[in-house]
Amino acid sequence: MLFPSEVFLFVFLPVVLVVYYALLRKTKTLKNIFLLVASLFFYAWGEPTYVFLMIGTILVNWLLGIAVDAFRGKKAVVRLLFVLLVLVNIGTLGWYKYSEFTVLQINRFLHTNIPVPIVALPIGISFYTFQAMSYVIDVYRRRGKVQKNPLQVGLYIALFPQLIAGPIVRYETIAEQIHNRVENLADFSAGVTRFCIGLGKKVLIANNMAVIADNAFGLIINGEFQASMGMAWLGAVAYTLQIFFDFSGYSDMAIGLGQMFGFHFEENFNYPYISRTVSEFWRRWHISMQTWFRDYVYFPLGGSRVSRPRLILNLFVVWLLTGMWHGANWTFIAWGLMYFVILTFEKLTGLGKKDYWWGHIYTMVFVIIGWVIFRSTGMGNALLYIKAMFGIGAKGIIDKAVWAYIAQNWIYFVFAIIGCAPIIPRIDERLKNSRIWQVVYAAGILVCLFVSVSFISNNAYNPFIYFNF
Repeated sequence: MLFPSEVFLFVFLPVVLVVYYALLRKTKTLKNIFLLVASLFFYAWGEPTYVFLMIGTILVNWLLGIAVDAFRGKKAVVRLLFVLLVLVNIGTLGWYKYSEFTVLQINRFLHTNIPVPIVALPIGISFYTFQAMSYVIDVYRRRGKVQKNPLQVGLYIALFPQLIAGPIVRYETIAEQIHNRVENLADFSAGVTRFCIGLGKKVLIANNMAVIADNAFGLIINGEFQASMGMAWLGAVAYTLQIFFDFSGYSDMAIGLGQMFGFHFEENFNYPYISRTVSEFWRRWHISMQTWFRDYVYFPLGGSRVSRPRLILNLFVVWLLTGMWHGANWTFIAWGLMYFVILTFEKLTGLGKKDYWWGHIYTMVFVIIGWVIFRSTGMGNALLYIKAMFGIGAKGIIDKAVWAYIAQNWIYFVFAIIGCAPIIPRIDERLKNSRIWQVVYAAGILVCLFVSVSFISNNAYNPFIYFNF
């Protein structure tokens, strides 16, 4: 079940809100049980079989959490439990995400004929697997108390606002909120506003950018890019905007939904496209994933307080895993390793801490090229597309299709560019006490909601990039 869908907006969410606030308003335990049941139903709507896999993940990590808490004084036992934690969680994730890819590569390079397993990828498995591991690790680190009741662990892992597309909520962030959160009108109204903004980002901007990006990336036919250099850049920029507003829009909706039920998730995006270094970009993009790898992989490996060769190895491991986390394709691995090279260079030279006037241009060029690799179906297509962006193999400098797409979608590009910078929040901060601004802002939110719902009701193009992660 997707947030920007009629069944979620007009059936699931209203029913859950009515039951939660009208029927269960005085009992936190029943509220938690109800939210868990609703979340499992939400997931089962799209994954009627794999919901049992998620339940199994919950139970296994609940038991591991109890075990590491009970045996924390016995290092040998704890090490064994953490080996089990990695084998079960990463093993399961690896099977569903990489089994088919791995066998294909073995057959390709070793000229074998091993049967290729056809394994459907469970929705959101990368997100809820990382959260499950976070629970056990944070319990061991005493950054949240162990839950004796598996239903509480289930609520943390399966809570529907962040279940299928994040943000990746670490256990320490909401450990106390499971039992002691407070719902109030201010949070609820702020959550509704945040949800509407996220819905508009996804439906009005990301989906319209997707039309341009999909058409542009589909112009590689028979090993050639069948359009101009301008079209290659337009498609790359459109995808750059699509993936940001798609993912940040879903994060906004998730954070807003969490606020409606009294949960406070951490921010996942902080205007990454205003960055002046690639290091800054990754401090602002998909923050929950970056902090997860930082706290549970990079720091345990020694972080940056190690020798230079070990620092390079630590960065290599983190960015290889980051690429692999996104999917089973050489493009994701190449994308991750591209950032390993750039970020290692910035860290070793100190460039990542500078603030040069040209930094924004250099950062965005690498980011856009990175998204081309990320979006392409294979490395061959990625290289063909990148070469076309620089005039190699392209059919001219610019063509009529470029001007046609701009003419048809200029309003979406304008709103996208405005939304890439903290312009509206700064205006809101300065004018928040103005009644005229409050009315204008509220009217804008209502218009955004109305138009978004209209697009959804008319079955407008509605792809979802992170649905496969």
